Amino acid sequence: MAAPAHSAPVQATIEEFIKALRASEVRVSPAEAIDAHRALMEVGYGDRTLVRDALCITLAKSEEEVWRFDEVFDAFFTRDAFRPETKSDEAGEAAGGEPQSAAELPLAEMLLAGDTIGLNQMMEAAARRARSTDVRLNTQRNLLSRRILDEMGLRELEELIQRLREMGLPRDQGLADRLAERREALFEEASRFVDRQMMLYASETGRRMRETLLGQQKLTGVEPEDMRQMEALVKRMAKRLATRYSRKRHRADKGKLDVRKTIRKSMAHGGVPFEIVWKTETIEKPKIVAICDVSRSVAAAAQFMLLFLYSLNEVIEKLEAFAFSDRLIRVGDILENEELDAAIASIIKKIGMRPTDYGRALVDFTELHRADLDRHTTVIVLGDGRSNYSNPRLDIMREISHRARAVIWLNPEPETYWGQGDSRMDQYRRFCNVAKVCNTLNQLERIIEDVLRTYMPR
Repeated sequence: MAAPAHSAPVQATIEEFIKALRASEVRVSPAEAIDAHRALMEVGYGDRTLVRDALCITLAKSEEEVWRFDEVFDAFFTRDAFRPETKSDEAGEAAGGEPQSAAELPLAEMLLAGDTIGLNQMMEAAARRARSTDVRLNTQRNLLSRRILDEMGLRELEELIQRLREMGLPRDQGLADRLAERREALFEEASRFVDRQMMLYASETGRRMRETLLGQQKLTGVEPEDMRQMEALVKRMAKRLATRYSRKRHRADKGKLDVRKTIRKSMAHGGVPFEIVWKTETIEKPKIVAICDVSRSVAAAAQFMLLFLYSLNEVIEKLEAFAFSDRLIRVGDILENEELDAAIASIIKKIGMRPTDYGRALVDFTELHRADLDRHTTVIVLGDGRSNYSNPRLDIMREISHRARAVIWLNPEPETYWGQGDSRMDQYRRFCNVAKVCNTLNQLERIIEDVLRTYMPR
């Protein structure tokens, strides 16, 4: 099928649309982009529904991506009416037409004639030359507007208005006033066009920048207005890890030949090994026990860790959660039976914001869960290790270390504080496989990913 004569502009438009999809976190590979072009060559460009369906089938690969695709498609292929004056300049025509200088300038001629279609096409072409799809930051808005207008011929238009005013003739003065009025309307239209470009190409960039900053923010000092965004970020991080570690429950390692199964398969072919069988290893789902200090100093960090872990239900076989301050209780039922936000508030109200006693908490934990600890369980403790000078019960910590697959201690305090004052962190860390500072979401994500990775075959 031969490409249409206008295939170059159409190709540029589809490339810009794919760029907008990528900016909205719809992954599009080069092969998929080629498939999209081929699909459009088959269905043509005249039927909007066919174009949408052809692009959606070739570019969107999940329910969420279909939703994002629909949003981007509607925004990208919808054009509002051009708002500068649409009536032709009858007054100018009655007076004998525009001066030759105005007729020689396409932008001035379109503005005076009210050629909204021509102005739309001119602005689209100017935006392409100004590389408007590269916009990323809100601070680029005014600069991009000016570049688009300059590409349309704004400088020449302003020079024309100035020359007409300098001539001093009533006819020229009136023409200058009409051009100046329509120039202001053109400014508004360019601003609307840039707003659309920002929505298509820069909105996700802005969100990612905010998420980067929130990911680096200390969990113990989150402002109330940032809590919702932090919670949404935690859920996105958890979803990313769940997607990465839930794809396969078995892995075939092509470096290890399963000799027995290969020989058995070859018996059907006279002993010739037509079917090679590779050894497979089962990928375990982690069993995690979370023990969270919800005293005043670390309650916020505990809230985010529980939210993170309970958002990973796809890849965690079993999650048991405990919270403590002066005593320890099981909180899994609360987290499972209530909305997460309400559950965490209920836990903190029930057991949090009290003086910490790590020794008593460890005694309570062994009474509640000692029999269930095994070599498939990873124990994650979140706390600052400050026990108000009470007995730290290192003997229980040693027993937990021996019974569990791994013990990971996450401490929101800097490592230089460990062992200072009433901190027993320097003693507890001897019984931990990993003891790390964890006071940002980025650190929490990396540590939990490390836990998930240890359950993958090596």
